[in-house]
Parts: sequence; C-alpha cells; structure tokens
Amino acid sequence: MNLIKNLPGPFLVFLGAVSLSFGGLIVKSFEGSTLWQILFWRSFFFIIVISIFLLISYKKTVFSALYKSGFPGLVGGVILSIGFASYVFAMYETTVANANFIIQTQTLFLAIFGYVFLKEKISKLTLTCIIIAVFGILLMLGGSVSPGQMTGNLVAFIMPISFAILILIVRKFPEVDMIPLQLVAGIFATLIGLAMSPTIIISSNDIFLGFLAGFFQVGFGFIFITIGARSTPSAFVGIIMLTEAVLGPLWAWLFVNENPPIFVLIGGSIVITAVVIQFLNKFINKQQTQ
Repeated sequence: MNLIKNLPGPFLVFLGAVSLSFGGLIVKSFEGSTLWQILFWRSFFFIIVISIFLLISYKKTVFSALYKSGFPGLVGGVILSIGFASYVFAMYETTVANANFIIQTQTLFLAIFGYVFLKEKISKLTLTCIIIAVFGILLMLGGSVSPGQMTGNLVAFIMPISFAILILIVRKFPEVDMIPLQLVAGIFATLIGLAMSPTIIISSNDIFLGFLAGFFQVGFGFIFITIGARSTPSAFVGIIMLTEAVLGPLWAWLFVNENPPIFVLIGGSIVITAVVIQFLNKFINKQQTQ
C-alpha cells in the first residue's frame, strides 16, 4: 500500500482510468450470465477488495470510519450502487462507445445540479458546453434504432447523474469519507443483483470474469483514483479520466469486434470536446486565483 501511495497522483488516476476502461470489454465477454448475475458477482468481488483496502487503511478504526460516514454516507452509497447497476445494464444493452461517451457528461450534470440545488452560477462558457454536449448526445442517440440499444443508452445516463448527485452530497457534507461509502455501494449493488437474479450460479468462466471485473477493473480502479485524486487538481483528474472514454471503445473494437457507427464517434467526440473545454476553464480559473 505504501508503494501505491508513493506513486505520483496523476499517474495513479491514469492507472485507475485504464482499469475502469476494461469494464465494457469484460461485460461483453460473459458467456451466458444475465446482467443481474454479472452485477452480483462483480459487486461481490468489489466488496472483497474494498474491505481489504479499508482494513489496511483504517486498521482497528474501520468500523468507526463506517459509522462516522453516517446518513450522508449511506445515501451516497445507495446512489453509487444504482450507478453500478446502471453501468452493467448499459454495457449489456448498448455499445461500449455509447456508454463511455455518455458517462463523460457527469461534469455537465454536476454544473446543472449545482445551479439547481446549491445555487452555484453557470457561466456562459459552461452553458455553451452543455448545449454542445446535448448536440453530441442527440447525434449518438439518433442512430439507436433498436429498442434494446436505445434503452441501454437512456439507462447509461443514470451513471453520470448518480455521480453528480454523489458529488453534491460530498459538497453538502464535506466530512463524508468517500472510501467507506464505496463499501456501502458494493453491498447494495450485490443485493440488487441477488434480488433480480433467479439464481447466482453461473459458469466458472463467468465467475472468473466477475472476479476480474470486481476485484481488479472496478476495485483497483476506484482505489487508484481515490488515492491519486488526493494530490491531483480536480480539473486535471477530470481530463485524465477521459482516458476511460477513449480506451473503452478501443478494447471493445480490438477484442470483441464492436464497431460503433461513425455518428457515435462524431457525437462522442463532440461530448468529450465540450467536457475538455469545461475542465480546462476550471483549471485555468483555479490557477489564476492562486
């Protein structure tokens, strides 16, 4: 753990983004499991790795840390678990490219929710970025002619929305520790998968994929990002996290022959451009005020 903490923050965030980028590929590689069985096993192994991380980080105070997160931590964990469930559903029903590009709208949802609930002002540039991103999203959704893919695209929006709500909770209650909150999310996501699955018995191959998804892809991804973000400017974190949106469709194209239509790539590029402009604006403004 000390070795991880000694690595540069931006590099850890990058490693986390790379880890998360394999999510779509892994979900697409399951042989016969339903999306709810995938959610169960993915979340089950996520609980294991986060529990190990909590025990190493907090040692004897782990239960105290969970208790101190209180009601905001519980609500945040439930919201994050809904994001976990929607991620698996979206990757299962639509293309990896669509899901990854839609995830990147989280910054824009955060600006909108901040304006509505925290009375934070939206600059003209941010408003322009939101309009540009909406145009890109409409291009992506316009080609989703099959009902299943359109449903997957719409559910994918739950991910950035849930993340934006989670950040609002952290802003409202800055004392909330994000790490114990992840354990709560894993537990609730596991319960959702268990409740929706007629059985959790799947093939050994799919259990192994669930292990890769929960323990390494999501587990290590969140751990790297959580540690790395502590010493990395938030705007820089956002830009580095775009690595996930770029690599996710690439892995799907290379290993499962998923070829997104050209309008998806164009629309996704427009979304990412809007997000990059927003992040760079935040970063520049922060540098000028220091």
